[in-house]
Amino acid sequence: MSTRRDQILATAAELFAARGFHGVSIADLGAACGISGPAIYKHFASKDAVLAEMLVSISQQLLRVGRERVGGREPADALRALVEWHTDFALRDKPLIVVQDRDWESLPDDAREEVRSLQREYVDVWAAQLRRLHRGMPLDQARAMAHAAFGLLNSTPHSGLLPEDAMRELLVTMALAALDVAPQTR
Repeated sequence: MSTRRDQILATAAELFAARGFHGVSIADLGAACGISGPAIYKHFASKDAVLAEMLVSISQQLLRVGRERVGGREPADALRALVEWHTDFALRDKPLIVVQDRDWESLPDDAREEVRSLQREYVDVWAAQLRRLHRGMPLDQARAMAHAAFGLLNSTPHSGLLPEDAMRELLVTMALAALDVAPQTR
């Protein structure tokens, strides 16, 4: 069940993606949530706190689920599971991708460092599987491959021109090819 706090975060993501962090006031956010602007302060200390929680929480979720997806699998299967999970995220949460890209500099310093740290850990989840699959691959190369796959998958706010099922299939196929992971035979 969604809480008022969750509603505020989801609405803020949509508004920030559409207008930019600085283009949205607390009053705008409150109105979009069906409450007064000052009522937002019952849930968040500031608009900066909304942005921080939005980006920290999605980074935590990506890392947590990414680790779950790897859980004891062979590297190719783990990478397929990671690609599928990240593709689902990218198709579902396009506004968060836009906000992360555009409003990164608006994050408070402590939140920016936390997001950076979580993202490095997430990259390393992927890199570890790539290095298991491609024996002898240098860590920097594995990290670069993970970042390249994220770039492809996180292009959905701009590249999502196909129906969602077709876009999902295309992204998964392309990401697996970029990571040099054979598609799963059915």
